[in-house]
Amino acid sequence: MSSAPSPSREPPRYLSQAEAEAMEKELLEDYRFGRQQLIEMCGHACAVAVTKAFPLRSLRRRQPTLLVACGPAQNGAVGLVCARHLRSFDYEPTIFYPKRSPDPLHRDFTTQCEKMDIPFLSYLPTEVQLINDAYNAVVDAVLGAEGTQGTEGTEPCAAILATLRHVRIPIVSLDVPSGWLPGPAGGSGDISPDVLVSLAAPKEVARRFRGRRHFLAGRFVPEELRRKFGLSPPEYPGSDCVVAL
Repeated sequence: MSSAPSPSREPPRYLSQAEAEAMEKELLEDYRFGRQQLIEMCGHACAVAVTKAFPLRSLRRRQPTLLVACGPAQNGAVGLVCARHLRSFDYEPTIFYPKRSPDPLHRDFTTQCEKMDIPFLSYLPTEVQLINDAYNAVVDAVLGAEGTQGTEGTEPCAAILATLRHVRIPIVSLDVPSGWLPGPAGGSGDISPDVLVSLAAPKEVARRFRGRRHFLAGRFVPEELRRKFGLSPPEYPGSDCVVAL
């Protein structure tokens, strides 16, 4: 007796930059989420996604080393939280955070990482083979959605992206691959992440993603807000905070 076919999964809806900003504004102002709360939930979910994409036993190196590259804005703060949770999950993250934000919240996240003995690099090797040899993967928390506004050419982000374009180990991009601009084609110098973790909802620029795994970290988005923005994410398994797209 044949089993009934499983229902087809509805394709995800991709939000424009304006829609993503409007949804975040509603979360902060109408639903009274705190900024620290949102960054903490996103960073934790990103760390969980990394564990699903790269389980400890699957890593090519004996030491579970990861490089987390953080920019000065909100995506970088998510990266700091992600690194802290990865440390709690028995990975060995190292953070490169060359332009530290004066935001007190970002300083708190930095202190938390320092107190957990997570090392911070003073410089990023320009010889990419040193990165390939030292780490299992790179977490790209450099720009995220902020890069879709053309800030990828500013320092120190430009230098980081120039290095990431040439690494041979997998890249995990948080929310939006850093440096990707809106449009169907993209640029010849774009980084090519192996894994993408979309925060709250996939962004329009992520339609071009052709990597191995795409996760959505948006379980915290209230159902009413999902309906308002036409989001129909897959069902999250069990108590998981991320789901594969």
